[in-house]
Amino acid sequence: MTEGNFVDYVKVHLASGNGGKGSMHLHREKYVAKGGPDGGDGGRGGHVIIRGNENLWTLVNFKFKKHFKAGHGEHGSKNRSTGADGADVYLDVPLGTVVKDPDTDEVLFEITEHGEEKIALEGGMGGLGNWHFKTSTNQTPRYAQPGIAGQEGYFLLELKILADVGLVGFPNAGKSTLLSVITSAKPKIADYEFTTLKPNLGIVEYRDFQSFVMADIPGIIEGAAEGKGLGHYFLRHIERNATLLFLIPADSKDISQEYAILLDELRRYNPEMLHKERLIAISKCDMLDAELMDEMKQELDVDFKGTPYMFISSVAQMGITELKDKLWQMLND
Repeated sequence: MTEGNFVDYVKVHLASGNGGKGSMHLHREKYVAKGGPDGGDGGRGGHVIIRGNENLWTLVNFKFKKHFKAGHGEHGSKNRSTGADGADVYLDVPLGTVVKDPDTDEVLFEITEHGEEKIALEGGMGGLGNWHFKTSTNQTPRYAQPGIAGQEGYFLLELKILADVGLVGFPNAGKSTLLSVITSAKPKIADYEFTTLKPNLGIVEYRDFQSFVMADIPGIIEGAAEGKGLGHYFLRHIERNATLLFLIPADSKDISQEYAILLDELRRYNPEMLHKERLIAISKCDMLDAELMDEMKQELDVDFKGTPYMFISSVAQMGITELKDKLWQMLND
């Protein structure tokens, strides 16, 4: 998935169809005197329906087309014939899409299952034909109802990635490298900060043909919850991850401090994130010898306060199998 094709936030304009007019018709037939009213009802206007599709990963389908309009209902006709309903419009979105009102930021609904359908805008009702208004004192009503107009408005579609494991860390912590090693994903990797501009997804293959999904979230920096850096754009994606894998490089000035900053940014964005399962991976450990690693373990046992951690190196393939085993265990406990 290229960065240009990853679209997770779009504003679209939707319009449902108008209902058709009811018919004002009087029955005309040879040898039938005073046939009376027989005008049919108008058809319903088309709905605008948002539907979940598990085969989609982004909102790229709405990158260039952002206006959608349902069909209008047809008018009623003679012999009590009802007009055809307007054609519904379906917007297929990936699972995890949240639909919001752009003016109030209110969440209207959310799509989480394949095939799930929600009506964003209902089509207008068709008008009643004049045969509905026939009474003993008004046997030839010469009027019918007009159709009800459809609705229209702007909606925000916001994608929150549904992944089993979310990679959390500062820029250049090695998240993209780890993702490229344990999945088939090929994220952009470079030696400068903010190489990853959009989240990357990869499927981790596990034993016995099992697998789980891992998401590489662009680097978070201190102050991300207030809008600094790039990470604040993508903090919402971490909300949907079952387990958070914190990646902190072994050459960091203060590993415990980095972990504390990352936790604090998640807490400030959404305190509920702190209730997720957490695992800390100290990356780039191929530069450490056994003695230095033992010293670090003594400090980290105290600083991490029971949160599980492990030493890995993506480049040297060190601890990768153990990491997958631990993540699989956490996901299935």
